[in-house]
Amino acid sequence: RFCLPLVLASLPTMATGEEIAPALQDSWGDFWLFRFFVNAAGYASIVVPGFLLIQYFKRRNYLETGRGICFPVIKSCVFGSEVKSVHQEDGSLPPRVEPTESSTARQVFKLLFCAAGLQASYLTWGVLQERVMTRTYGATETDPGEKFKDSQFLVFMNRILAFTVAGLYCALTKQPRHGAPMYKYSFASLSNILSSWCQYEALKYISFPTQVLAKASKVIPVMMMGKLVSHKSYEYWEYLTAALISVGVSMFLLSSAPNRHVSTVTTFSGIVLLAGYIIFDSFTSNWQDALFTYKMSPVQMMFGVNVFSCLFTVGSLLEQGALLESVRFMARHSEFTAHAVLLSVCSACGQLFIFYTINQFGAAVFTIIMTLRQAFAILLSCLIYGHTVTVVGGLGIAVVFMALFLRVYARSRMKKRSKKLPPGETPVQKV
Repeated sequence: RFCLPLVLASLPTMATGEEIAPALQDSWGDFWLFRFFVNAAGYASIVVPGFLLIQYFKRRNYLETGRGICFPVIKSCVFGSEVKSVHQEDGSLPPRVEPTESSTARQVFKLLFCAAGLQASYLTWGVLQERVMTRTYGATETDPGEKFKDSQFLVFMNRILAFTVAGLYCALTKQPRHGAPMYKYSFASLSNILSSWCQYEALKYISFPTQVLAKASKVIPVMMMGKLVSHKSYEYWEYLTAALISVGVSMFLLSSAPNRHVSTVTTFSGIVLLAGYIIFDSFTSNWQDALFTYKMSPVQMMFGVNVFSCLFTVGSLLEQGALLESVRFMARHSEFTAHAVLLSVCSACGQLFIFYTINQFGAAVFTIIMTLRQAFAILLSCLIYGHTVTVVGGLGIAVVFMALFLRVYARSRMKKRSKKLPPGETPVQKV
């Protein structure tokens, strides 16, 4: 009983050169690894009984023997209709709507609208994310204020609003007949929660520009997960761009700037949390790609994943007693309340802009817009929060974005070539 707190308390100092600010590390109970296991235990208290129920209904052959008012709910959650769609060119993307007799000015306006919406949503989201996780609230001349520490509550806030928006969209618009068993969304939901939690928590130990570059480098684990989960194969240029990205990120991480304060130092804990974010996020995208073989729209995917995300996070928060504590923090600091709500609004609106942009202009245009957004996010963070970037670090950033644009260009060329392939010959699958 007494060994676990001592071991967890000693872990932050085991990594060479790691320093944790006192405001971030008040006690062993605030250490990220302890919080991770506590959150995981909360999710397990929901996942394990759910798994046992699913196995029970499958062993009982419930589709033939089940009766009563609960039958439709259980059938939808455990079995679904098991109707899968025909092969799509890009499983995770909706069919692109080709413009019909639309003027050039109208298309330019749509493109500017999509670009502005994506940039505004995600740049604001990035700035607020760094503000919430790295700065204090309620500071005065005599009181240093307090920091908000529960990353899981922020994940819950984001997911509850995304669930509401997706639910309203599905209710007000015509959607395909749903066929996937609902429980299959829980896998993507669990990995999505953990990746988001790692993303928020990492900002306590690394700078925001480092986090942005780490997101850019997730191409590498996505490819690895693609091979493991979906057995995909890749072209030579995909391996080349992945290698360039890893080189650029390494240059940035290994560069050092004078007078770096604790909030901008990349620590061992930050690297581990970034690795966790990338691994969980890579699994999420590949699992969602597999789920799109069922007949569903992206908004239905958004709704299904967020249903389980809300269930997992609110269950874990209630078990820990952290939900009321976070609500009290919101009551004490109205500024935090505004930031948390705006953070959730930007996240939900950003997802809708993603679907609309891909639907109207395709994945290549969307990728270019989001790549530019990452560059702007680094610049904005440096200007607002005073992060310093060395010459070597700047060259690393340039290498990363050069590789990303090269990847977009090569992918567009491959798509054009695949359209000219003879019938029966299929192109190599890509991430």
